[in-house]
Amino acid sequence: MSEKRRIAVIGAGAWGTALGMLLAEKDKFAVTMWSFEADVADSINEVHQNRYLSGVYLPDSLRAETDLSRALKGASVVLSASPAQLVREVMAEAGRYVSADALVVSASKGIENETLLRMDEVLGQILPEQSMERFCVLSGPGFAKEVVSHAPTAVVIAGRTIEAANEAQDIFQTPYFRIYTSTDIVGVELGGALKNVVALAAGIASGLGYGHNTIAAVITRGLAEITRLGVAMGGDRATFSGLAGMGDLLLTCTGDLSRNRTVGYRLGRGESIQEILSDMKAVAEGVKTTESVYELAKGRGVEMPFVEQVYGILNNDVNPADALEALMLREPTSEEWQ
Repeated sequence: MSEKRRIAVIGAGAWGTALGMLLAEKDKFAVTMWSFEADVADSINEVHQNRYLSGVYLPDSLRAETDLSRALKGASVVLSASPAQLVREVMAEAGRYVSADALVVSASKGIENETLLRMDEVLGQILPEQSMERFCVLSGPGFAKEVVSHAPTAVVIAGRTIEAANEAQDIFQTPYFRIYTSTDIVGVELGGALKNVVALAAGIASGLGYGHNTIAAVITRGLAEITRLGVAMGGDRATFSGLAGMGDLLLTCTGDLSRNRTVGYRLGRGESIQEILSDMKAVAEGVKTTESVYELAKGRGVEMPFVEQVYGILNNDVNPADALEALMLREPTSEEWQ
């Protein structure tokens, strides 16, 4: 029997664990996860559970390490799945052990606050140049808990080349996890990051007590904002109508498992952002991403009213009801997707 291909998953949160489990179940890969938290690694190894995916039993073959050199030893595929604001710190250390010919796939959704860089740009500064030539991004509508329960799911993988995207597609494709390919890394990265900000807005509207009419407006006009900024930054307009755009937006704005929607809902109910974040064990990427998107839009002169109001709620103590009223009372205009 031929030796199994080694895969390293860097980040043991819910999404990284779900993807690690998916790969381990294929039985042709030897999958090792890296966790910053020793108790999480011990739990994966000893009782085959992870508190970030409570109630889910992981395959015995899925192993965890707290040492990056051991996690990455011999890995020909590296999946970066840390929270977006930690990717630089984690992968700068990991980069010392990433093989130059490894296929690197990013599954983190966000924009770095300090630099306003996408994850592919951050990784491009710290990983071997040869690895980045085959770099891919995985994004789209997928809740970790539904992936591990084998709910039929479709996502997109964008690669620097179509050959790299096809290779990653073969690695991640399963009978319940369908992969579509793309070469629009910019659009796929931005769709995955920006939808979290709109999900905060959708949650706020629900928390204020509004129903389907309001949420439909938030999703549709939110998509218009995402598309405007995405195209201005070099993404393909069609990408934002696909899985990484509209697909992920619908899921995150309406699904009860959405952390970002939950944060927004609690804001709409009157809680402060400090109260909400203090009792969350997982990261809601949209909170930090709102800051980055606000600055990107301002710097590029792109109109993003929802982003402006969410930013105001998070940073300037704007009352959620006042923010919604400000959106509704804006100067009437035509529906344009420019």
